Amino acid sequence: MRLTLAIHPVSAITKGSATRLDGTILVVDTDELRQLIMEDARLREVDIQIASSGEPCRIGVVSDIVEPRAKEPSSGSDFPGVIGPMAMAGSGTTHVLRGAAVTVVDDGTPLQNGKVLEMTGPASNQSPYSSLQHLVIVPHASEGQERHSVQNAQRMASLKAATYLARTALSETPGDTETLDSGGPGDSERRGLPRFAYIGQIHSRQRVAEVDERIFYGDNTAGMVPTLIHPNEWLDGAIIAGYQGMGTETYLYQNHPIINELYRWHNEDKINLVGSIVTMAASDNLQRERNSMMAAQQAKWNLTADGVVLTKYGGGAPHADMSLTALHCEKLGMRTVVQVSDMSRDRRAESALLFNYEEVDAIVYVGGTDTGWDVPAVSKVIAGNGELSETLGAPMHLQSGNLCGVTSQQGASKLRSFIH
Repeated sequence: MRLTLAIHPVSAITKGSATRLDGTILVVDTDELRQLIMEDARLREVDIQIASSGEPCRIGVVSDIVEPRAKEPSSGSDFPGVIGPMAMAGSGTTHVLRGAAVTVVDDGTPLQNGKVLEMTGPASNQSPYSSLQHLVIVPHASEGQERHSVQNAQRMASLKAATYLARTALSETPGDTETLDSGGPGDSERRGLPRFAYIGQIHSRQRVAEVDERIFYGDNTAGMVPTLIHPNEWLDGAIIAGYQGMGTETYLYQNHPIINELYRWHNEDKINLVGSIVTMAASDNLQRERNSMMAAQQAKWNLTADGVVLTKYGGGAPHADMSLTALHCEKLGMRTVVQVSDMSRDRRAESALLFNYEEVDAIVYVGGTDTGWDVPAVSKVIAGNGELSETLGAPMHLQSGNLCGVTSQQGASKLRSFIH
């Protein structure tokens, strides 16, 4: 499967009378975009603002971050099953506004349970998002909407806006192109290279997914078992972040750090990237045993993998699911690397790991609740309401788990642990 990314660099976003790319400047007709978003009858109002990299600005509570992308005509579907018709993601040509992001703010989540985007200062240096140019959308729902319906309206607004912006590039010549091409385990030209696979959780059944929570090709993953997909599908809109977030954003599915790194090794002929598996964290032991067994067996017998990289979605139970899957892989003869984050506060490795399998000995830590920053007051705040705006504008302490992109379950974290 071959996916071509047509890259259009964006160095700034500004408002104008018509949405267009002016060199590397993205000009946005916010009135037209607002009208598009307001086609959703569940919304009564939407605010649209701009946050630039290096600007002393704080944004919260962030619901999701999306990179503006659009499929070339007759080349596929935009976010298939969600805003576009059902179609296989991961092939054809996708136009990308690299350097831009659509960030949607949730006006119904309290600060203590939500994520903040810090655009400048020491905390911002730990996040991949502070270097981007953000078009920030703050949807306000009509009275009487159920919470999950409001969250769905927020997701739809962000995806529609991201696609709307990227479609301005369809008639433009890209500044660069990237080709992502993997023939899978049957690729005869790569015989002899180590075969690597990726197993990633996309939801935790500790929290029942809402009926309209369109995580995987528009489905909420209820009843789903581990499923084989091509790595390109992760990068091309097949998967979006769920309502709870849990250290994931749609942007980092589109730019998945682990899959991109595996592709880099693949293109350097160090490995053969043979495929990937999407899975879930279970709600009980029987599900955990079944999902872990199935994912490992698929990696072994369907993908014929020699090595597997695994990530989780969530906290403690997903941690256990991931480690059990890795243990099954190791017992089947596949070497594994697991990526962990933790919610323990005593800074002890014994509290953080939650498992102790001798075979699972390659562990990458990406942060938890044990790191934080005292951040100063800022002159610009983009928030869901006035009360939250006042709180976010003041000096405060922000933990890594509350900062977008810092404790990243998808592998973007710059934090690492050292045990002395």
